[in-house]
Amino acid sequence: MTESTASSADTPASDAPSPAVVAPSTATTTPPPTRRTGWAWLALLLALAGGGAWLWYSDHQRAERERAAEIEAAQRIEALASRIEGLRRDVRGHGQRLQQADATNRVLRDELLGMGQRAALLEDQVKKLADANRDGALALRMDEAELLLTLGEQRLRLAADLDGARRAYALAAGVLDGIDSPRALNLRQALAQERAALDALKDDPRRVALRRLDALATALPTADTLPRPQAPAANAPWWDRVLSRLVSVRRSDAPQALSSQDREAGEIAMQLELALARNAIERRDDTALRAALQRADAWLLRLWPASPQRQAARRELQALREIPLALEMPTLGSTLALLRAERGG
Repeated sequence: MTESTASSADTPASDAPSPAVVAPSTATTTPPPTRRTGWAWLALLLALAGGGAWLWYSDHQRAERERAAEIEAAQRIEALASRIEGLRRDVRGHGQRLQQADATNRVLRDELLGMGQRAALLEDQVKKLADANRDGALALRMDEAELLLTLGEQRLRLAADLDGARRAYALAAGVLDGIDSPRALNLRQALAQERAALDALKDDPRRVALRRLDALATALPTADTLPRPQAPAANAPWWDRVLSRLVSVRRSDAPQALSSQDREAGEIAMQLELALARNAIERRDDTALRAALQRADAWLLRLWPASPQRQAARRELQALREIPLALEMPTLGSTLALLRAERGG
């Protein structure tokens, strides 16, 4: 486009009008500057709106994708947790099955061991039955001898019955004498030694102690057997003869019980200690016997003054404390043990 310009200002100013020269224009007219600026601002606003919309859309899409990723991750974690829990249940189930299998194996092993033991016992019984040296009569006599030896030993240990034990051992010797087997020779020899040791026992120490204790209880001094205080001599002063009938002079530190009540209680305690000693002898309890006799000796000193009867009773108590109560027979039961060893072999 071209623009027309006015005439130069170099021409002198005058009041006369000058003719204007107008050049013809061949181009289109341009819009005013304000309209062009408005279109630019509109384009800029549209561009900003589009960019903001695009940014919001992209941010929204990214948030949706992150939310979807979080949901998927949570689902995967939950699926993994459920799968792990399932694996744990499987592991626990396998552990329980292993424990059950182990218990079953132990039961089966115990049953197998029991079957093996029963088979071994059956094998031993078959061997014993197949033994040519073991016939019915011999086995019966050996059983009879074992029964008699057991009876004699138990009667001696439990009841201290020497006569009954001697009779049982004599019957066992008769049974062994009727056996012609060479194996009975050692049994007869051992039984002869045991019978000799049994005959050497004169009496049961427990019965001896009981008899001596009963004799001691019977021979204890009483008020009638105690020595009487000596009367004053005939040539003593008259006041001594008179006062001796009214006053009895004794030591203040004497251990004897003077009053009738004290003496009665002391005699009861003495009898109780003797009963405890008798019970200890029945049980063959040496410790309890010594303790009871020691207490009885103390009561003896308290109840009766010094006299020959008291000295004799104290000597008997000391002898009872030292007497043994157990049967000393080292060979007791040796024949029975040898018989069982022979039968087991």
